[in-house]
Amino acid sequence: MRKGLLIAALFGVASIVSPAARAAETGTLKVRFVYAGSAVKPAALVVDKDVEFCGRHPLVNERLLVNPQNNGIQNMVMYVYTGRGGSKLPQQSESDKTYELANEKCRFEPRVVVMQVGDTLKITNPDAVGHNANINFLVNTAQNITIPPGAEKLVKIEKPEPAPIPVVCNIHPWMIAHVVALDHPFAAVTDEDGELEISGLPSGEKLAFRLNHEAADGALKEIKIGDETVSVSRNVVELMVKPGVNDYTITIPAGALKAD
Repeated sequence: MRKGLLIAALFGVASIVSPAARAAETGTLKVRFVYAGSAVKPAALVVDKDVEFCGRHPLVNERLLVNPQNNGIQNMVMYVYTGRGGSKLPQQSESDKTYELANEKCRFEPRVVVMQVGDTLKITNPDAVGHNANINFLVNTAQNITIPPGAEKLVKIEKPEPAPIPVVCNIHPWMIAHVVALDHPFAAVTDEDGELEISGLPSGEKLAFRLNHEAADGALKEIKIGDETVSVSRNVVELMVKPGVNDYTITIPAGALKAD
Protein backbone atom coordinates (compact mmCIF):
# COMPACT_ATOMS: atom_id res chain seq x y z
CA MET A 1 0.00 0.00 0.00
CA ARG A 2 2.81 2.34 0.89
CA LYS A 3 4.48 1.49 -2.42
CA GLY A 4 1.30 2.41 -4.32
CA LEU A 5 1.00 5.70 -2.44
CA LEU A 6 4.64 6.49 -3.17
CA ILE A 7 4.18 5.86 -6.89
CA ALA A 8 1.04 8.01 -6.91
CA ALA A 9 2.88 10.78 -5.05
CA LEU A 10 5.74 10.66 -7.55
CA PHE A 11 3.36 10.92 -10.48
CA GLY A 12 1.67 13.85 -8.77
CA VAL A 13 4.99 15.67 -8.36
CA ALA A 14 5.87 14.94 -11.98
CA SER A 15 2.63 16.48 -13.17
CA ILE A 16 3.34 19.60 -11.12
CA VAL A 17 6.97 19.95 -12.21
CA SER A 18 6.38 19.09 -15.84
CA PRO A 19 4.98 22.51 -16.97
CA ALA A 20 7.89 24.36 -15.34
CA ALA A 21 10.34 21.98 -16.97
CA ARG A 22 8.73 22.60 -20.32
CA ALA A 23 8.84 26.36 -19.76
CA ALA A 24 12.56 26.15 -19.01
CA GLU A 25 13.06 24.70 -22.48
CA THR A 26 11.95 27.93 -24.13
CA GLY A 27 13.88 31.15 -24.48
CA THR A 28 13.05 34.85 -24.45
CA LEU A 29 14.88 37.14 -26.82
CA LYS A 30 15.42 40.74 -25.72
CA VAL A 31 17.00 42.93 -28.39
CA ARG A 32 17.90 46.60 -28.46
CA PHE A 33 18.49 48.11 -31.91
CA VAL A 34 20.90 51.04 -32.02
CA TYR A 35 21.46 53.54 -34.84
CA ALA A 36 25.17 54.05 -35.51
CA GLY A 37 24.83 57.67 -36.64
CA SER A 38 23.46 60.82 -35.07
CA ALA A 39 19.71 60.86 -34.54
CA VAL A 40 18.00 62.91 -37.24
CA LYS A 41 15.11 65.16 -36.27
CA PRO A 42 12.01 64.11 -38.26
CA ALA A 43 11.03 66.69 -40.87
CA ALA A 44 7.63 68.39 -40.71
CA LEU A 45 5.12 67.17 -43.28
CA VAL A 46 3.36 69.37 -45.79
CA VAL A 47 -0.34 69.07 -44.96
CA ASP A 48 -2.41 69.96 -48.03
CA LYS A 49 -5.56 67.88 -47.48
CA ASP A 50 -8.27 68.62 -44.89
CA VAL A 51 -5.98 71.40 -43.71
CA GLU A 52 -8.50 72.81 -41.23
CA PHE A 53 -8.44 69.54 -39.25
CA CYS A 54 -5.14 67.84 -40.11
CA GLY A 55 -3.24 71.11 -39.94
CA ARG A 56 -3.94 71.34 -36.19
CA HIS A 57 -1.60 68.42 -35.51
CA PRO A 58 2.22 68.61 -35.59
CA LEU A 59 2.70 65.90 -38.24
CA VAL A 60 6.24 64.77 -39.07
CA ASN A 61 7.84 62.20 -41.34
CA GLU A 62 7.88 59.00 -39.24
CA ARG A 63 9.80 56.88 -41.76
CA LEU A 64 12.86 56.84 -39.48
CA LEU A 65 12.46 57.55 -35.77
CA VAL A 66 15.64 57.43 -33.68
CA ASN A 67 15.58 58.26 -29.97
CA PRO A 68 18.04 61.17 -29.47
CA GLN A 69 18.63 60.05 -25.87
CA ASN A 70 19.91 56.54 -26.61
CA ASN A 71 19.90 56.17 -30.43
CA GLY A 72 17.30 53.41 -30.19
CA ILE A 73 15.59 52.69 -33.53
CA GLN A 74 11.80 52.63 -33.38
CA ASN A 75 9.65 50.38 -35.59
CA MET A 76 12.32 47.81 -36.38
CA VAL A 77 10.59 44.50 -37.08
CA MET A 78 12.16 41.17 -36.12
CA TYR A 79 10.68 37.71 -36.61
CA VAL A 80 11.72 34.08 -36.91
CA TYR A 81 12.36 33.44 -40.59
CA THR A 82 10.95 30.14 -41.83
CA GLY A 83 11.49 30.60 -45.55
CA ARG A 84 14.19 29.09 -47.73
CA GLY A 85 17.23 28.31 -45.59
CA GLY A 86 15.45 29.51 -42.45
CA SER A 87 14.41 27.84 -39.20
CA LYS A 88 11.87 25.06 -38.84
CA LEU A 89 9.25 25.64 -36.16
CA PRO A 90 6.73 23.27 -34.61
CA GLN A 91 3.24 23.53 -36.11
CA GLN A 92 1.50 26.58 -34.65
CA SER A 93 -2.19 26.96 -33.88
CA GLU A 94 -4.02 29.87 -35.45
CA SER A 95 -4.42 32.93 -33.28
CA ASP A 96 -7.67 34.78 -32.61
CA LYS A 97 -6.66 38.22 -31.41
CA THR A 98 -7.82 41.65 -32.54
CA TYR A 99 -5.35 44.46 -33.22
CA GLU A 100 -6.38 48.06 -33.73
CA LEU A 101 -5.01 50.33 -36.43
CA ALA A 102 -6.36 53.82 -35.81
CA ASN A 103 -6.60 56.72 -38.25
CA GLU A 104 -5.81 59.17 -35.47
CA LYS A 105 -4.90 62.84 -35.88
CA CYS A 106 -4.33 62.27 -39.59
CA ARG A 107 -1.74 59.54 -39.03
CA PHE A 108 -1.84 55.80 -38.49
CA GLU A 109 -1.33 54.52 -34.96
CA PRO A 110 0.60 52.31 -34.56
CA ARG A 111 3.03 52.58 -37.44
CA VAL A 112 3.57 48.80 -37.51
CA VAL A 113 1.10 46.06 -36.58
CA VAL A 114 2.48 42.52 -36.08
CA MET A 115 -0.16 39.82 -36.50
CA GLN A 116 -0.65 36.08 -36.93
CA VAL A 117 -2.91 34.05 -39.18
CA GLY A 118 -6.38 34.01 -37.60
CA ASP A 119 -6.07 37.49 -36.12
CA THR A 120 -8.33 40.41 -37.00
CA LEU A 121 -7.24 43.94 -37.90
CA LYS A 122 -9.73 46.51 -36.58
CA ILE A 123 -9.30 49.75 -38.50
CA THR A 124 -10.84 52.67 -36.64
CA ASN A 125 -11.33 56.37 -37.30
CA PRO A 126 -11.61 58.60 -34.22
CA ASP A 127 -10.97 61.67 -36.40
CA ALA A 128 -13.57 64.23 -37.53
CA VAL A 129 -12.67 63.65 -41.20
CA GLY A 130 -12.97 60.58 -43.39
CA HIS A 131 -9.99 58.34 -44.04
CA ASN A 132 -9.09 55.49 -46.33
CA ALA A 133 -7.08 52.32 -45.67
CA ASN A 134 -5.57 50.87 -48.83
CA ILE A 135 -3.91 47.58 -47.84
CA ASN A 136 -1.90 46.08 -50.69
CA PHE A 137 -1.83 42.47 -49.51
CA LEU A 138 0.19 40.10 -51.70
CA VAL A 139 -1.47 36.87 -50.52
CA ASN A 140 -4.58 37.89 -48.61
CA THR A 141 -7.36 39.75 -50.42
CA ALA A 142 -6.29 43.35 -51.02
CA GLN A 143 -8.42 45.95 -49.24
CA ASN A 144 -9.31 49.53 -50.15
CA ILE A 145 -11.62 50.69 -47.39
CA THR A 146 -13.25 54.06 -46.77
CA ILE A 147 -13.75 54.75 -43.07
CA PRO A 148 -16.06 57.65 -42.14
CA PRO A 149 -15.58 59.51 -38.85
CA GLY A 150 -16.41 57.29 -35.90
CA ALA A 151 -16.62 54.13 -38.01
CA GLU A 152 -14.53 50.98 -37.98
CA LYS A 153 -13.83 48.10 -40.36
CA LEU A 154 -12.60 44.55 -39.66
CA VAL A 155 -10.08 42.66 -41.80
CA LYS A 156 -9.33 38.98 -41.12
CA ILE A 157 -5.80 37.69 -41.68
CA GLU A 158 -6.24 34.33 -43.41
CA LYS A 159 -2.75 33.67 -44.77
CA PRO A 160 0.84 34.70 -43.96
CA GLU A 161 2.45 37.41 -46.05
CA PRO A 162 6.04 37.19 -47.37
CA ALA A 163 6.91 40.76 -46.29
CA PRO A 164 5.51 43.70 -44.33
CA ILE A 165 2.51 45.07 -46.23
CA PRO A 166 2.07 48.85 -46.60
CA VAL A 167 -1.18 50.54 -45.59
CA VAL A 168 -1.79 53.97 -47.12
CA CYS A 169 -4.55 56.55 -46.95
CA ASN A 170 -5.40 57.70 -50.47
CA ILE A 171 -7.10 60.81 -49.06
CA HIS A 172 -4.07 61.88 -47.00
CA PRO A 173 -1.03 60.50 -48.89
CA TRP A 174 1.44 61.18 -46.09
CA MET A 175 -0.28 58.54 -43.93
CA ILE A 176 1.41 55.14 -44.00
CA ALA A 177 1.61 52.06 -41.79
CA HIS A 178 2.67 48.43 -42.22
CA VAL A 179 1.07 45.10 -41.39
CA VAL A 180 3.28 42.08 -40.68
CA ALA A 181 1.27 38.84 -41.06
CA LEU A 182 2.94 35.55 -40.10
CA ASP A 183 1.97 31.93 -39.46
CA HIS A 184 3.65 31.94 -36.04
CA PRO A 185 3.78 34.26 -33.00
CA PHE A 186 7.56 34.76 -32.81
CA ALA A 187 7.75 38.37 -33.92
CA ALA A 188 7.91 41.86 -32.44
CA VAL A 189 8.49 45.52 -33.29
CA THR A 190 10.73 47.91 -31.37
CA ASP A 191 9.40 50.62 -29.09
CA GLU A 192 10.63 54.23 -28.78
CA ASP A 193 13.81 53.00 -27.06
CA GLY A 194 14.60 50.55 -29.85
CA GLU A 195 13.72 47.54 -27.70
CA LEU A 196 11.65 44.46 -28.41
CA GLU A 197 10.99 41.08 -26.80
CA ILE A 198 10.05 37.72 -28.31
CA SER A 199 9.12 34.98 -25.83
CA GLY A 200 8.39 31.25 -26.00
CA LEU A 201 11.12 30.54 -28.53
CA PRO A 202 12.54 27.04 -29.02
CA SER A 203 15.87 27.07 -27.17
CA GLY A 204 19.21 25.34 -27.33
CA GLU A 205 19.82 26.20 -30.98
CA LYS A 206 20.48 29.03 -33.37
CA LEU A 207 17.37 30.49 -34.97
CA ALA A 208 17.15 32.53 -38.16
CA PHE A 209 15.61 35.99 -37.70
CA ARG A 210 14.63 38.41 -40.42
CA LEU A 211 15.07 42.13 -39.77
CA ASN A 212 12.98 44.76 -41.49
CA HIS A 213 12.62 48.50 -41.35
CA GLU A 214 10.78 50.71 -43.81
CA ALA A 215 13.75 53.11 -43.94
CA ALA A 216 16.17 50.38 -45.04
CA ASP A 217 17.99 51.50 -48.18
CA GLY A 218 18.01 48.07 -49.83
CA ALA A 219 19.09 44.90 -48.04
CA LEU A 220 21.29 45.09 -44.96
CA LYS A 221 24.83 43.98 -45.70
CA GLU A 222 26.32 43.95 -42.23
CA ILE A 223 25.40 44.76 -38.66
CA LYS A 224 27.08 44.62 -35.27
CA ILE A 225 25.89 42.14 -32.68
CA GLY A 226 27.45 43.37 -29.49
CA ASP A 227 31.02 44.22 -30.55
CA GLU A 228 31.15 41.73 -33.42
CA THR A 229 30.56 42.78 -37.03
CA VAL A 230 28.35 40.23 -38.79
CA SER A 231 27.59 39.87 -42.50
CA VAL A 232 23.90 39.70 -43.36
CA SER A 233 22.23 37.95 -46.28
CA ARG A 234 18.62 38.72 -47.27
CA ASN A 235 18.20 40.61 -43.98
CA VAL A 236 18.44 37.32 -42.07
CA VAL A 237 20.69 36.83 -39.06
CA GLU A 238 21.19 33.78 -36.85
CA LEU A 239 21.10 34.16 -33.07
CA MET A 240 21.65 31.56 -30.38
CA VAL A 241 18.62 31.15 -28.14
CA LYS A 242 19.36 29.58 -24.77
CA PRO A 243 16.76 28.67 -22.12
CA GLY A 244 15.72 31.77 -20.21
CA VAL A 245 16.46 35.36 -21.20
CA ASN A 246 18.83 36.15 -24.07
CA ASP A 247 19.96 39.79 -24.32
CA TYR A 248 21.40 41.19 -27.54
CA THR A 249 22.33 44.65 -28.79
CA ILE A 250 22.28 45.06 -32.57
CA THR A 251 23.77 48.15 -34.17
CA ILE A 252 22.58 49.21 -37.64
CA PRO A 253 24.94 51.31 -39.81
CA ALA A 254 23.66 54.83 -40.35
CA GLY A 255 23.95 54.48 -44.13
CA ALA A 256 21.59 51.50 -44.13
CA LEU A 257 18.56 53.59 -43.11
CA LYS A 258 17.29 56.67 -44.95
CA ALA A 259 14.86 59.17 -43.45
CA ASP A 260 13.35 59.98 -46.87
